[in-house]
Amino acid sequence: MEQKAQFGIVFVTAASQAEAETLADALVEAKLAACVSIMPIRSVYTWKGEVCREQEWQLLIKTDLNRFADLEAKIRAIHSYETPEIIATPLVASSQPYLEWMAAQVQGA
Repeated sequence: MEQKAQFGIVFVTAASQAEAETLADALVEAKLAACVSIMPIRSVYTWKGEVCREQEWQLLIKTDLNRFADLEAKIRAIHSYETPEIIATPLVASSQPYLEWMAAQVQGA
């Protein structure tokens, strides 16, 4: 029996625009994402005891969270970071036509 879609947004950062685009293309082509928005950001974080300040690229991945395990595996397989940010949050509300479009993009893979 097929699970009911549970739509959400997965946040992932990448080291460069090229890497962000590679990730986005791979996820959309694999039908793990309906859409990926990419934007430049500035991140401040601690890594291995050092405070880092980096230019990064934020991916906002619109997907069915029932596919999170496959999406995470695909990201880990091609991401350059040792520990990439992969954080999911459910959609609380959305327009029905957009949800229907999302469902059509991520179904059947």
